[in-house]
Amino acid sequence: MKTETAPEASAAPPAAEPRPPTRALPVWANPRLGLLIVIAVLVALFSSLTPAFLDPRLTLAPLQADISVYAVVGLAQLAVLSLGHMNMAVGRMAALSTFAMGLAYDRLGVPLLVGLLVGLAVGAGIGALAGLLIAKTGVNSFVVTLALDFGLLGLVTILYTWATGGVSFAVQPSGLSALRFDTFADYCMGEVCGPRIPLVVPIAVAAALGVGLLFRRARLGREILMTGSNPVAAELSGIPTHRRVVAAHALSGLLAALAGFLLAANNGAFSATIGESFLLPSFLAPVLGGTLLAGGAVSVLGTALGATLTQVIYKGLNLLQFSLEELKLYIGLVLLAALSLDRLRAVLAERRAVSPS
Repeated sequence: MKTETAPEASAAPPAAEPRPPTRALPVWANPRLGLLIVIAVLVALFSSLTPAFLDPRLTLAPLQADISVYAVVGLAQLAVLSLGHMNMAVGRMAALSTFAMGLAYDRLGVPLLVGLLVGLAVGAGIGALAGLLIAKTGVNSFVVTLALDFGLLGLVTILYTWATGGVSFAVQPSGLSALRFDTFADYCMGEVCGPRIPLVVPIAVAAALGVGLLFRRARLGREILMTGSNPVAAELSGIPTHRRVVAAHALSGLLAALAGFLLAANNGAFSATIGESFLLPSFLAPVLGGTLLAGGAVSVLGTALGATLTQVIYKGLNLLQFSLEELKLYIGLVLLAALSLDRLRAVLAERRAVSPS
């Protein structure tokens, strides 16, 4: 999906002096192309340093599963970044939603899909509540969601202590093990096998396609982008901006719940620790991919590539036996360099675009 930007909502400006001639941005200025090149270089580097990086079963399959989780996490943050907002509670929303799933599986014995729908409803409800508080009070989204994060942290701890003694649900609903261990290559017909792609990957792909179509084709998505680009102009154009804020945050909560489910499937357990590592990757993936922090523009494909980059770095350094502290240090440095180079590329492209022919 290409970067989506809000259409103009204001009237045509008065006549002004002619602008300098502009030129189309060069291909190298596309942040998604830059991410793709960096990913390819890192894959070549890590595979040369440790051949185990290309092992389909031990490395590539788990890597794809991790990318699926963090791509959906990035989409959860992208949903509110489209407004210029932040969701600091994305991890706790995932934790509470997966608690609801685990409780439904453990106490009610519901099928895998039904429990997932319960968790998605809980996540969307929490997100909608955050959006409603932001829309009605006018308080900054950072403050509201940060307060919500602290509140949900205590609530999740209390609920898990009550339901499981503070550990995790021991229940394994039918189908969860297949999502955790199986790939398409495990379902063969004679000599013909599918690719070694984990079963959780299509779920993440479907989520990305749905979000991309929402912002590209649906009126709701376009109005969310217009609200993020210029709230006053959107309001004057007849867009119910408060309801769009609620919708964007509800979508963020729903996607956070889906990411929590995917992580629970990868781990094989619904535990209170789900979502603890979501906050930083939730910002890195969309921002690296070209989504604007100021709102009004999103990139679903860029978010997927950003999540891929972060997980390739993590997996490669992990295989090279870096310690946990070293992993955090080098991942931070590499990502900071990537963000800096991306910004430099954007500035150079803007200068080139407005320069005289």
